[in-house]
Amino acid sequence: MTDEHVRRAADTYAAAADHYTRYALSFWDRFGSATVSRLPLAPGAFVLDLCCGAGASAIPAASAVGPAGRVLGIDAAAPMLERARAKAARQGLANIEFRCDDATRTGLADGSFDAVLCVFGVFFAPDMVAFMREMWRMVRPGGVLAVTTWGPGLFEPANSHFWRCVGHVEPSLVKAFSPWDQITTPAALADLFSRADILDPAVEAADGQHRLEHPDDFWDIVLGSGYRATVNALSPAQGDRLRADLLAELRSREITTVQTDTVYGTATRPAPASPIAGS
Repeated sequence: MTDEHVRRAADTYAAAADHYTRYALSFWDRFGSATVSRLPLAPGAFVLDLCCGAGASAIPAASAVGPAGRVLGIDAAAPMLERARAKAARQGLANIEFRCDDATRTGLADGSFDAVLCVFGVFFAPDMVAFMREMWRMVRPGGVLAVTTWGPGLFEPANSHFWRCVGHVEPSLVKAFSPWDQITTPAALADLFSRADILDPAVEAADGQHRLEHPDDFWDIVLGSGYRATVNALSPAQGDRLRADLLAELRSREITTVQTDTVYGTATRPAPASPIAGS
């Protein structure tokens, strides 16, 4: 990941941090907890959470490993980490640390964690295979790597309305695809594990929907996600027009449910074979 790429991602999610506590953004915590629930985390385990954001997976991991365990969360967006630290403090979790750094170049030792997690982060790396290998090298024998990605059609039908309204306001900002569109199926995620020389992953797709209390709540999702970069690239007047046009469209169609399918992938690093008695 280039320094420029890290800076852009950090700027986007640093700006988005101000909306992470909104009800409409509750899916972050839900899917972070769902990722952790799939892992065999024992009390006393050491966990690394890369692209940890506001702690959606790091905090439940800290609860799972208990006081004797340790969780290190790394993210490039400092305001996200401030929210994560505050949340951990409110829950009385003293076994968790958050560090502002490039998740793809941590410099941490080989085989130093029982579990390495990356929830909705792997697709931001220009070289996803290299990032997977970097994560895998830090998993100790018998440990697990967990990577969670979005499924197809994220935030539809509101997503399509958003980009159509962006096109009316500033056509140059309309994206042909989002980063997460690269890897939205179990086959694609399994292939990513394979290309990183990580064998026999368990990959599972899960259908999901996220309910909004009102169509206007989708604007909180816009400001609390990767869409924020597009909004920040507009002038204040353009931003106001985009918000008005989008919410009018969502209200007219009474859209209060958006699609949030996910794909969960895990792989266990083989433990050394036990010596045969008498050998």
